[in-house]
Amino acid sequence: MTVARGLRELEAYGYLRRTRERTASNRWVTRTVAYDMPRDLTPPVPEPVPEPTSPAKISAAPAPPPPVLPEPDQPGLTRHRTASELLVGLRSYDARLMLSERAIRRLAPAVCAWLERGVEPVAVQRALVDGLPAAPLRFPAGLIGHRLAELRPPPLPAGEIPPGFDPLQNCERCERAFRAAEPGRCGSCVGPQDDGRASGGVDRGSGGERVAQLRALLRGGSGGRRRSGTAP
Repeated sequence: MTVARGLRELEAYGYLRRTRERTASNRWVTRTVAYDMPRDLTPPVPEPVPEPTSPAKISAAPAPPPPVLPEPDQPGLTRHRTASELLVGLRSYDARLMLSERAIRRLAPAVCAWLERGVEPVAVQRALVDGLPAAPLRFPAGLIGHRLAELRPPPLPAGEIPPGFDPLQNCERCERAFRAAEPGRCGSCVGPQDDGRASGGVDRGSGGERVAQLRALLRGGSGGRRRSGTAP
C-alpha cells in the first residue's frame, strides 16, 4: 500500500505518468514514464471548432417589411367593385395569381387608387401580369401588392382627361362604371324595352321602328310575287 500510495503521489505531482495501451497482440499493458522535472498537469485547452453554417441559418434573414399600399383619396362603392372584379380576374391571365378573399379585400383599395388617377382597368391588369417570373409564386398577393405600391403612375393634372377616353359614368340601372361622353346606361343594360339611351347618350329608339318597316316591306314584296305566279 505504501508503494502504491507513493506512485500515486508522484503521478499527482507530475513526476510520473502511467497509461494503458494495447499491444499488437491485442493485450493491455501499463506504460510508466518517469520525469526528472514535474510536467505541467494543466490539460491543454482545445481550440474551438467553428460550427458549420447550415442552410437553415443562412436563409434565416429577416423578411423585408411589406410595402405600404396606396389608398384612394375619395373611396367609392362602384370603383371598389371594379377593383375587386379586376383582382379576381387575374387568375384568368395566370393561374398562379389566384388570390384569397382576404388578399382581395386588402389589395382592392390600392387598385382604386390607380383607377382614381385615370388608369384604365385593362392597363392596371397589364401592369400586374406582364413580366411575371417563370418560377413558382409562393406569395402572389405580396407580388401584386409590391407592383401596386411601386408602379403606380403619377396623378393627371387637375381637370385633364386621358386623351382618347371619355369620362367615367355610373350606369343608371346597375351602377357599374363605364366610359361615355354623357350619363346613361351601360351596354349590358340597354335593351329593346329601354328608351334607346345607351352609353354616351346615343338615341337608338328609331332602330326598332326601322326594322318593323323593313319587315313589312319584305312581307308585301313576297305576297306580290305569289300573286303574280298564280295568274293565268
